[in-house]
Amino acid sequence: MKQILVATDFSSSAANAMKYAIEIAKVLAVDICAIHAIHPTEGINNSTYNAIFIEDYYNNKRTALKLWAEKLAEESFFPVTSVKTLCDVGFLKTVVTRYLKHNDVNLLVTGVIGATGITGIVGSNASMLVAKVKTPTLIIPPGSKFPETPVITLATDYETRLSAEDVNALKEMVKAFGSEKIKVLYVAEKSGLKHIETGETRLKNLIHDTHLDFNYTNNSSPLNGIMDFIQTHETDILCLVKHHHNIVYRLFNRSTVNQIMNQTVKAILVLHE
Repeated sequence: MKQILVATDFSSSAANAMKYAIEIAKVLAVDICAIHAIHPTEGINNSTYNAIFIEDYYNNKRTALKLWAEKLAEESFFPVTSVKTLCDVGFLKTVVTRYLKHNDVNLLVTGVIGATGITGIVGSNASMLVAKVKTPTLIIPPGSKFPETPVITLATDYETRLSAEDVNALKEMVKAFGSEKIKVLYVAEKSGLKHIETGETRLKNLIHDTHLDFNYTNNSSPLNGIMDFIQTHETDILCLVKHHHNIVYRLFNRSTVNQIMNQTVKAILVLHE
């Protein structure tokens, strides 16, 4: 893993996501970039006076971001030299995708506001980012703290095939965290023994350096099955696979994420086919 990108709007939710990202960066020995998107009309307000001094406004934002990131790095005993910052003008999706295009980023981290669902710069945009960005994305709710040895649960219906990049990212995280196993939760509206056996074999071949603990839900609702499992089994990071045609992707919409985030303090790692 080369670099972790953290989207921030300076909120407490974003600060918590940054702290979580720093802990991951310390384990993986990688750098962090904190990125902030300045809305195209921010600081102008249709005022000629403001328009003249807009560059001063942008510079103040850049300074504020730098100080914000340095403060959190110092509080977490993370070297400031390993943290860079970028304030860019544009919508968050545009700013993030532009950065990803020109930089080697292996993980995108963003916060979420749990009490009101996914709202705000690093709120509603969290669901937008996972829909538009193909980089593995980790969504951190306010109450989620990075554990010493994270327990990872992968929810799947065995229909998806993870991309090589995402498999490597997941394996690298598991190895660095020292996790002895990954919990696999099979969720599907319909199941068949052959389908399950084939899916298990495929996952074992992909993630062969870690023990896979296979679990199954008897709940007729895949969403409720996931919720029941993470509430009754130790889980720190819930992995969902983004794919337009599989059941987990159909579950992964704004409503579902709101329900999971509002009922748990689990981090969600969105992987891609």
